[in-house]
Amino acid sequence: MSSVFETVQSRDVRQLGINPNHWYVVARSSEVTNQPVGVVIWQQAIALYRDSSGKVHALEDRCPHRQVKLSHGQVVGNDLECAYHGWRFDASGECAAVPYLAENQKLPNCKIRRYQVKEQDGFIWLFPGNAEPSIEPLGLPEWEHLNYIATVSVINCNAHYSYLIENLMDMYHGHLHQDLQAWASAALQDIDEDTNRVDAHYTAQSYYKIDKIWSISQLFFPALRRLHPEPLDVSYVYPHWVSTLGKDFKIYCLLCPISATQTKAYLIHFTSLNAFWRLHKLPVWFRRFIKDSLFGAAQKLLDGLVIQDVKMIEEEQQAYLQNPDRRNYELNRALVSVQRLMRIQAQKIDNFSSAD
Repeated sequence: MSSVFETVQSRDVRQLGINPNHWYVVARSSEVTNQPVGVVIWQQAIALYRDSSGKVHALEDRCPHRQVKLSHGQVVGNDLECAYHGWRFDASGECAAVPYLAENQKLPNCKIRRYQVKEQDGFIWLFPGNAEPSIEPLGLPEWEHLNYIATVSVINCNAHYSYLIENLMDMYHGHLHQDLQAWASAALQDIDEDTNRVDAHYTAQSYYKIDKIWSISQLFFPALRRLHPEPLDVSYVYPHWVSTLGKDFKIYCLLCPISATQTKAYLIHFTSLNAFWRLHKLPVWFRRFIKDSLFGAAQKLLDGLVIQDVKMIEEEQQAYLQNPDRRNYELNRALVSVQRLMRIQAQKIDNFSSAD
């Protein structure tokens, strides 16, 4: 592994592209209907839609006739129809129909790119690479698990994805969040890393302990919180991020890098109900009702954290654009490992342009 690290080029992290041979999240399942929706993954415009059976498809968001966006059109049966002249394209990207085609004319031999997609754990995962996927999307087992309450917040920031990952991996920035933070006194203990992930292990003082029926109220009333020690683990599982705080909280950040200066991500916060053993004996339908009713319970908390983090991340990006040669003074060695992993993955780029 050390030989791999030694050969990593010292490229500017803020100019790195993505490794397309991974699964990225481009939308929530609920956002994709039989009306096409346009998304962007690393400067590639893509149209998502459901066919008549409900299956999700992803095509290059471009009609080869006049180069307008197919996402402005509509779904007809299993085809995507362009809004401009009504040309239709099937799920493979082949032209399937032209409404004014003459009897002596053949369908135009034009094809747009089809992207591989999967619908899993409430999200639409897209594989932008040209190779056959050799890995599976990052799993979110808590999404359907009846013992976990989910909250989802969308991150939109005008910054390179590296800034967001560094922010998430750096637990010393809890100072920023004041009353919104879930932890205090973070201290980095050790780091594990390879060519696919970085795991940083911190100790911290947690403000929350979900062990009594009223415990979840701590999310809403700061006066009820009491500090207690908990392990705080954060992982950059390229290209996404995962965190656990003790046994009560699990957080994922699923990335969709849009360009060298724009990043979208979905932050998913799970609160565990595992401590309530009596709850587990209740009928499944009732437990499902509780899970669904409490969806978004931490929305205010999560959205508040995102607003504060995005402000700092965008300031970092602007400072870099104004003076890219200015040096940062970094003391958290976890971020050194994170940047090394980004460079390793960027070297594997397959038919994707970097941000150079």
